[in-house]
Amino acid sequence: MTEEIRPPRLADQIAARLRELILQGVLRPGDRLAPERELAEKLGVSRPSLRDAVARLEASGLLVTTRAGTAVASFLAPLSEPIAALFEGDERVTTDYFEFRLMMETQAARLAALRATDVDLAAIRAQLAALEGAHGRADHGGEAAADVDLHMLIYEAAHNVVLLHMMRAVADLLRRGIFYSREQFYGRPGLRDAVMAQHREIAEAVLARDPDRAEKAADDHLRFIAGAIEDIRRDEGRQSAARRRVGRGDLIAG
Repeated sequence: MTEEIRPPRLADQIAARLRELILQGVLRPGDRLAPERELAEKLGVSRPSLRDAVARLEASGLLVTTRAGTAVASFLAPLSEPIAALFEGDERVTTDYFEFRLMMETQAARLAALRATDVDLAAIRAQLAALEGAHGRADHGGEAAADVDLHMLIYEAAHNVVLLHMMRAVADLLRRGIFYSREQFYGRPGLRDAVMAQHREIAEAVLARDPDRAEKAADDHLRFIAGAIEDIRRDEGRQSAARRRVGRGDLIAG
């Protein structure tokens, strides 16, 4: 017997549309949705149907509703929180982290140069200007944040949703200083200008739609950062050893 074909319920269609926007990175973790009445009008649907769709996405962990309203959930937290606890404080992880980024980010830059839309390129251009501004003001915290945002825009421009969400999780760990302190890095003399030039090269290669140049620029940048972090940690180890030698009198009999 042939099954009866039923049209999808409106709430299912709304939920699918919102899920697609989250998948594409249009709606990002932490983004608060417009108020129910306003959002229903924009989508051209009834408030009860919208409410039903939101409830479904809440049940699946993609949306969360509080007194402040409905927002995209930090749905990567169940993955990133245990990883942060596992990785934090282990310097060996940093080497593997840069190896992972070399594999992912060089290809992301290449794909971005091949696939970026005009909208993507405009966003990258604007973010590069924001990064240049923070660099010019010697705003280390602002520069570190703008650095991460520029990389995120390149991931988005690669138009690979698996890559986007995986690297969003990695970027969250980076913002939290799990692998190394970005503020400490930016405060080290001589590094800021070199890294700014590298970010400019990556962005300009993508803007020029030159995949080979973009891939090389990303590779050069990550190898430079990895080497600089290794140098910083080596220097810190030497400083610590020197302090211990100076303070050795506290450990031996006079």
